[in-house]
This record gives sequence, structure tokens and C-alpha cells, in this order.
Amino acid sequence: MLVVVVAAGYQLVANWGEVSGTLTAIPWHSLLLSQLTVVAGIVAGTMAWQVIVNDLGKPIGAFRGAQIMLVGSLGKYVPGSVWAYLLQMELGRKAGLPRARIFTGSLLNIGFSVVGSLVLGLFALPIMLRDTPSALWLFALLPIGLAALHPRVLTWGTSLVLRVLKRQPLDHTLRWRTIGKALGWVLVAYFCYGLHLWLLANAIGDPGLSGLVLSTGAMSLGLTIGLFAFVLPSGAGVREAVLVAALSTAMPTGQAIAFAAASRVMFMLADIVMAGLAALMARWRANDEPEAAELPPVP
Repeated sequence: MLVVVVAAGYQLVANWGEVSGTLTAIPWHSLLLSQLTVVAGIVAGTMAWQVIVNDLGKPIGAFRGAQIMLVGSLGKYVPGSVWAYLLQMELGRKAGLPRARIFTGSLLNIGFSVVGSLVLGLFALPIMLRDTPSALWLFALLPIGLAALHPRVLTWGTSLVLRVLKRQPLDHTLRWRTIGKALGWVLVAYFCYGLHLWLLANAIGDPGLSGLVLSTGAMSLGLTIGLFAFVLPSGAGVREAVLVAALSTAMPTGQAIAFAAASRVMFMLADIVMAGLAALMARWRANDEPEAAELPPVP
């Protein structure tokens, strides 16, 4: 962590003149639109997780599911991203759900996220070949991941995880509909994240459609590589390195660093706000349910 922070800090200070100039040149409406796309991506990612968890048992409800997913995800900012999954399991237990179900759903969600990000990351493949060839090993996971999405294979793997956790295996085969919906929401989430980065760059330049494709691929790969760097809080430094490498092909390095730094702050802000809103909505719904139960039945 110390090495990553020092290296990132050095790059930030060395290019501070261009970084500060870039950040102050971004209009407020561009920042707002970019922030809203991050929120949209988080909502889509939450929907993907919810689709998976609901297929593993009785539906848990949108508000309660959002609370478990979003509040639990804040654990990723603690070194060792395992804390996010532990927090999700604990929140699920308090909601009356088995820990194994929440853990299995989160594990499957990681698999869908990796596959979805690699599919979109293909758009940034030329950049990766030129600037970060060592990251190409990630794409070796894509054929395996796509094959693992077959309902029978995915059901077998899920049941195996449950047996390891000394829980009953799935009593049904995961459906194509569930797999398609979860993967679709993941792709929407990563596209929103790429659009967020493109809106920042578009505020002071003209990246065009090719810039949107590059931003989407770079953001997808950056988030996935950051996921594997689990000893760092939310992949700090790793994701930014991928973004800077990709954006530097179309703009000065100082601007690329500024956009990567702004993106990190905007993601943190969206994570905290969305987690807080999800917790408030879940508490409101829980307080409202007893009152609804006392109402006379509707004729």
C-alpha cells in the first residue's frame, strides 16, 4: 500500500500543474452528468447481484437487497477486499438470510463481472497489447468464463461451493434467463462506468466515439485488474494505472492522471451516498411493513 500511495502521489505532484488545470477546466454540468452515470452503473451492478441472489432462494426485496449489497460493498475500501463479502454475509444474516446464500451470490456476481468486463475490455485490447502486454493473461480467463456460464456448469460449480460451506446444494438448475439478465446488467454497469470517464474527457476535448469505446474498455479492464489486487483498498493505484495508460494515448499524461484521480473520488462519493440511501430506504420499508400488515384486507 505504501509503495502504491507513494508512486501515485509522486505522479500527481510531478504533473500537478496540468492536473489542477484540467480539473478546474471541467464544467460543473459535465461533472454532474459524469457522477450520475457512476450512480447508474452502481444501480445496474446492484441489479445484477439481486438477480443472482433471488434465483438462489426466495426473493429478498429490492430495498433490503440494495442495503446488503451496497453497504457491504463499502468493505472493499479496507485493505483485503474480503471484508466486503464478510460484511455482506453479516448484513444478510441480520435480514434472516443464510450466510452461504449471500456469499454464493456475491461469488457468482464476481464471475459475471469478470466475464462482462473482459468482453468490453476487448475494445481496449490494442492499447493493452502496446502498453501493458503483461495484462493479456486476463483474457485467457474469457473462454473459461464464457463456458462456465452454461446453466449446468454454473449450477454444478455453485453446488460445489455450497457443499464446501457444508450447506445443501442447489435444488434447481440456474436458468438461462437468470444468467442472461445478470450478465446484461453487468454489461450495462461497465458501459455506464466507461461513459462516466468519457464525459470527463469530453468536457475539455473531443474524444469522439472511439474515445467512448476506449474509455469503456479501459475502465472495464481497470476495475477487473483492481479486483485481483485484493490486498489494496478497492484496487487503489492499479485501476488508475490502467486508465492513465489508456487515456495517455489520446491526451497528455497530466490530463490522464487528472481524470483517473477525479474518477476515483467520484466512485467513492457515489458508493457512500448510494449505501446510505439504500440503508435509509431499507429501514423505512421495515418500519412501514408492520403498519401495512395492520390494514384491513382490500375487498
